[in-house]
Amino acid sequence: MIQELEKKIECLQKEIERIREEDSQLLPTKKMIDSIQEQKQKLLNNYYEKMTAWDKVYLSRHPQRFKVKDWVDVLFDDVFYLHGDRLYGEDATMLGALAYFDGIPVTVIGTNKGESLEENIRYNFGMSHPEGYRKSLRLMKQAEKFGRPIVTIVDTPGAYAGMGAEERGQGEAIARNLFYMSDLKVPIIALMTGEGGSGGALALALADKIIMLENATFSILSPEGFASILWKDGKRAKDAAEKMKMTADDLYREGLIDEVIQEGICFQKQEFERVVPDLKASLKRYLEQEMKKSSEQRIADRYEKYRKIGQSGRE
Repeated sequence: MIQELEKKIECLQKEIERIREEDSQLLPTKKMIDSIQEQKQKLLNNYYEKMTAWDKVYLSRHPQRFKVKDWVDVLFDDVFYLHGDRLYGEDATMLGALAYFDGIPVTVIGTNKGESLEENIRYNFGMSHPEGYRKSLRLMKQAEKFGRPIVTIVDTPGAYAGMGAEERGQGEAIARNLFYMSDLKVPIIALMTGEGGSGGALALALADKIIMLENATFSILSPEGFASILWKDGKRAKDAAEKMKMTADDLYREGLIDEVIQEGICFQKQEFERVVPDLKASLKRYLEQEMKKSSEQRIADRYEKYRKIGQSGRE
């Protein structure tokens, strides 16, 4: 459904450009452009009301969606990037940095995907190797040592499942992240901005608060993988997306996340600019709340948060 909308909007946009080039009379041109813009907005509104879980999966993967590096650029100041796991090597997929958020020194960790094919290959299409998770854990321990809150930005289809990654301890690296994150003394805020797939996402999402963009997803695996396992038919991914309850609204109702940031239907990067103020406000609010707690209280609250998952939801 979203793909159809994109094609219609593209046709309308081309019509606007054609009118601007061919019609030199300002007033008629403006009226015609306004009329087409109105048609475009009606299309967006109509599709927005009918969006399915599969549409949101598509949007979470959209090539024009803000990447982790984009979020770092608009949310943080004085960013200083760090590299290496001090054990095996550097995994460029896993972004790690020191930065300031509204004057607060923080450690930022996230998963790169890249803009071009070359960057996609460099960042392994957002799928981190075990050294990436070990780098993230190294930076989390460093943040705890210096009392810096941790902000994670999650946009990954999952951890890399290749032979080399498994040989170097992929599962152990993810498990160790979860083990240590559960007991870190500093605040942890997770931002779910795109795909949140499997253990690769979970390894960065055991947080005190989880903020999720409306068209992001968070699930145990991809809908394609779910359909292949459950029905032996990967083509039923659309059905799987509905069954998995992987959208932000579903997860909020079940009490798995703490807040949903409304997006509408975003295709272009410039449209994400209207999401930034809401995300900044939520991040600031949760950071301030968590920083007021003692480390003992924060760990106790984190324990209770995850013990209660699945016991009660929201209406």
